[in-house]
Amino acid sequence: MSSQISSLLLPQQMSASPSINGDARRSANFPPNIWGDYFLSNTFQTMEMENEVEKKVEEMKEEVRKMLITCVEKPFEQLILIDSIQQLGLAYHFDIEIKEALDDVYMNYNNLITSESNEDIHIVSLRFRLLRQQRYSISCDIFNKFTDDEGNFKETLTKDVKGMLSLYQASHMRMHGEEILERAFAFTTTNLRAAINNSNGSHEDREISYALKWPFFKAMPRLASRNYISSYEEDPLHNPTLLCFAKLDYNCLQKLYQKELHEISRWWKELKLMEKLSFARDRCVECYIWALGIYFEPEYSLGRTIVTKVVVLTSIMDDIYDLHATFEELQLLTHAIERWDDTCIKGLPEYMKIYYEALLDTYKGIEQDISKYDNPYAIHYAKEAMKRQARYYFFEAKWYKEEYTPTIEEYLRIGRVTACYSLFSPISFLGMGNVASTEAFEWIESDPKALVGSGVIGRIMNDIVSHKFEQERGHVASAVECYMIQYNVPEKEARQELEKQVTNAWKDIIEDYIKSTENDVPNTIFKSVLNLARLSDTFYKDEDGYTCSGGETKRMIISLVLDPLPI
Repeated sequence: MSSQISSLLLPQQMSASPSINGDARRSANFPPNIWGDYFLSNTFQTMEMENEVEKKVEEMKEEVRKMLITCVEKPFEQLILIDSIQQLGLAYHFDIEIKEALDDVYMNYNNLITSESNEDIHIVSLRFRLLRQQRYSISCDIFNKFTDDEGNFKETLTKDVKGMLSLYQASHMRMHGEEILERAFAFTTTNLRAAINNSNGSHEDREISYALKWPFFKAMPRLASRNYISSYEEDPLHNPTLLCFAKLDYNCLQKLYQKELHEISRWWKELKLMEKLSFARDRCVECYIWALGIYFEPEYSLGRTIVTKVVVLTSIMDDIYDLHATFEELQLLTHAIERWDDTCIKGLPEYMKIYYEALLDTYKGIEQDISKYDNPYAIHYAKEAMKRQARYYFFEAKWYKEEYTPTIEEYLRIGRVTACYSLFSPISFLGMGNVASTEAFEWIESDPKALVGSGVIGRIMNDIVSHKFEQERGHVASAVECYMIQYNVPEKEARQELEKQVTNAWKDIIEDYIKSTENDVPNTIFKSVLNLARLSDTFYKDEDGYTCSGGETKRMIISLVLDPLPI
């Protein structure tokens, strides 16, 4: 802990004033919990997969596995099949087969790029994207052949809408300095938007519209799969077996999610925190979606439960620091969390005692839950991450108390941590079993470029959609205000410049993803960081969909957890 913060955390005499900066405690009048006790219903208690369905799923899995093997001699068909499997959300069943297939594509890459198929923009773009998604470092120079003497993409490409969409998706895998992909992004975005303006409502048009909002690499995986399954069904060239398998698998996992939400909702109800801390946001179901966004696979059921509990408690902590507590109370709470000791409870105000006790008890329960794994070191990192979160929340509270507006650089150094991703990443490791080695925790503790980028994306996107509401109630200056004041520019320009920082942060993440190999950082570990950046796009694209969850967020949750796909 820095000495600057440490000096402020010594326990002091409690102030009798229920105020902050001389004002009454702030109130945000957050929208209420929209779910109530819905997931406590008995219908969610026994959601086991029927034997007949389970048997059918296994049969179809074997059929698809055979497809992957038999199309080895037809490289382009194999690429299309792999892409479909990934976008349908089925890749987790075939990790080994897909890796072996793409290993072979990479080994033969130099031969492939000189073949006739290398003249097809769709094939070239798809191969490039799939290999980069698999963390292969391949050059983007392959796209130069599709440009004219001035370096602009040839206008003839606009006639190939499928190829344009494929190039657009590939352009989202760009890293710093890849100018050809910058031009590809601008070219395809402009022309795909034009295609939509002249649309006839076909499934291809809907696929383009979705991609323009959520490109595949940056989309929340389960949400993207739900959308793609519907689009794939409308494609006259779809594979019936693959489609049926995707629907069955989606519905089976949905039943598992319902069961998990039932248990989590029961835990939340029994905790009774909202009865005493009614000033805070009550968002247990939405917190579960954050966990589901980090990993959706069935083997991470415990992980989703752990992450949800920590996200819920962090959300309340955020509202304590941002909204309800006096500065003197925050000194006490931050010191108590730093100590992580039951004896600290007695020195806290009543509402903080309730919160602090729940925090320590929840961590004790998590430690018991993960005791089956051979990773006794894991809980230490989880506690340290929560301590850091409290310290950085406190730093923002100090800025607010002093009415200090930091530079955008100062702000993001703190704000990217208060965006919570430096906490949620190591917490997600707890549910991964022995994959989360000491090295994995040390990697995330080292503040890798991907984690920094993920935090920057989360903080800026959150601030852009919520800063006006937060400033009205009283809040530390957001990224938008910091930028406007530092550079003396209007809000619109500040937003545009901040959006450029989001784009650059994505490039940082992709560079880290490509340049750190599977041996350095396993895919399962890295993707928890990557998926947090994707969640920013999910919750903060057009509004603060976490705080105000009754609109698009509610529809998203219904599609992810409640509405099955028709078979």
